Amino acid sequence: MMPFQYSGCNLISYIPNSDGVVGAGTDKIDEAYCIEKGIHIMNAPEGNRDALGEHALGMLLSLLNKIHTSDNEIRQYIWDREGNRGTEIKEKVVGIIGCGNMGSAFAQRLSGFECQVLAYDKYKKDYGNQYVVETDLNRIFGEADILSFHVPLTHETKGAYDYGFFNNFSKSIFVVNTARGPIMPLLDLITLLDKGKILGAALDVLENEKLKTFSAEQKEHFNNLINRKNVVFTPHVGGWSFESYKRINDTLVQKIISLYNNK
Repeated sequence: MMPFQYSGCNLISYIPNSDGVVGAGTDKIDEAYCIEKGIHIMNAPEGNRDALGEHALGMLLSLLNKIHTSDNEIRQYIWDREGNRGTEIKEKVVGIIGCGNMGSAFAQRLSGFECQVLAYDKYKKDYGNQYVVETDLNRIFGEADILSFHVPLTHETKGAYDYGFFNNFSKSIFVVNTARGPIMPLLDLITLLDKGKILGAALDVLENEKLKTFSAEQKEHFNNLINRKNVVFTPHVGGWSFESYKRINDTLVQKIISLYNNK
């Protein structure tokens, strides 16, 4: 992070560096400190929503159609058609938790698949449209075949989507997490995969994304997951496309100018 100062107004915004990227999340910022010091926190979810929507859909398609496993097998001279039979999105019910910029972008991209999209957002109302049906958690628990997370990491969401949460679902489901790793404990995910409650998982995020700093327990959990064919990984790049890099920075510049003009 780098601070900007305009006419006595401090502004913090994400700036690319060796350990971070411009993005939507503000979970690494001490918001209480910023409020105390009069620092304005700014993010740009409008800039990478499209990249994230496409990436989440790509991960889901790879998971359902076993693209990742069949590609790896063919590179080893294995031609297994039956073992890589896919599952269609058509006529499935997709549940979305969190329908802000990211969740709504994912819902929009599902519109061509002839599936039903249900969304729950604790902090929004009247967000239903031609792409998504606004609903409550109980309906998602009862109907969803696929679940995708699009919530920020907060004290409320950290560890919230655990074994108990998934036990509420009436069906076994596929899960996509392009939000934040700590919202879904890996040990619980492993247990749910073992029990067949979760049929497969697409993970763009992990609880600890600094792989070389894993504790013995974290390494054990990670090794368990990487040996499963029904788990797909990407390195937290869901909203990080070549196009979004420019779009996010353009969005931040416009927000800075607007804030400066208002001051």
